[in-house]
Amino acid sequence: MPDQNFIILYVDNPQRSADFYARLLKKPPIQTSPNFALFALDSGVMLGVWSKHVVEPAATAAGGGGEIAFSVSSRDVVGNLFTDWTQRGLVIEQEPVDMDFGYTFLAIDPDGHRLRVFTPTTP
Repeated sequence: MPDQNFIILYVDNPQRSADFYARLLKKPPIQTSPNFALFALDSGVMLGVWSKHVVEPAATAAGGGGEIAFSVSSRDVVGNLFTDWTQRGLVIEQEPVDMDFGYTFLAIDPDGHRLRVFTPTTP
């Protein structure tokens, strides 16, 4: 089975989403068109935002049905990103908290996609 290396989010306004993710990721998209933008993440995973109005076959799912998770190295990094994202005006759905899997917070993108930052609990 091939490795998963692309994440595609269906969005209402690809330009707005491309601007949002360019600011969030602190890097420009590597590809853009009126209906699509693609980002190369440092991990090698590609993140695309595609207009939900033109994707074929039509997408019926809305944002919030899953999460994009960003694993970071420590609680301090979680806290620093929480502060940074809050100052940038991201909608925060969950402030930093300890959960079964680690220390985490949750933000929302303009289309309601969940963005989780966490540092795993060490055994």
